[in-house]
Amino acid sequence: MPESPPSARAIDDGAAGLLALTDWRRRMAELYRQTREVHDSEPAWVAWREARDELFRTHDASPIPPDRRAAYVQTPFFAYDPAARVRATVGEAVQAPLEIVGSHGSFRATRFAVAGFEIHGSRCSLDLFWLDGYAGGLFLPFRDATCDASSYGAGRYLLDTVKGADLGMENRQLVLDFNFAFNPSCAYDPRWACPLTPPGSRLDVAIEAGERRPV
Repeated sequence: MPESPPSARAIDDGAAGLLALTDWRRRMAELYRQTREVHDSEPAWVAWREARDELFRTHDASPIPPDRRAAYVQTPFFAYDPAARVRATVGEAVQAPLEIVGSHGSFRATRFAVAGFEIHGSRCSLDLFWLDGYAGGLFLPFRDATCDASSYGAGRYLLDTVKGADLGMENRQLVLDFNFAFNPSCAYDPRWACPLTPPGSRLDVAIEAGERRPV
């Protein structure tokens, strides 16, 4: 299986681009660390959004193209929904290697478990993936009934530990807070290389929480 580069755009920008991408991931990981330490999740979500928007406007590795950053104000989100924060029970699954189609090439991954949870009265499940590149990483993308309408059509990310996007565990369950769902970078600039949501990660319910379709 071919393996895509971490970012076509960052590689195009040479050493400076890859170092900027490294710093971006470092800063995002710190934002999620701070979020995990705050028990009241709405203020944590507000702080996360504000810090993230500042990076979108100013950082060299921002997914916003450079010629649009000066005018960029705020990333569109659904209103905060406390019921969109759930805890998932992780169940074993037969490990299945697969190739996740991406915006550039494909990404090797292994489906290793299933996260089961209830949201807005519906029982749901999503596949959990482990990215097979060096050091790996937990990856949980999803599509829902808002896709192609009010949210990005190719799906959103909920957890991506390669980028530090990790809300941790509570009582041996995985924290899934859809208020923190975010678009892949390729939603803003097609030069970014991003894995897209595979078929096993699609929900029939509408999750009106997290990042909306880019404007």
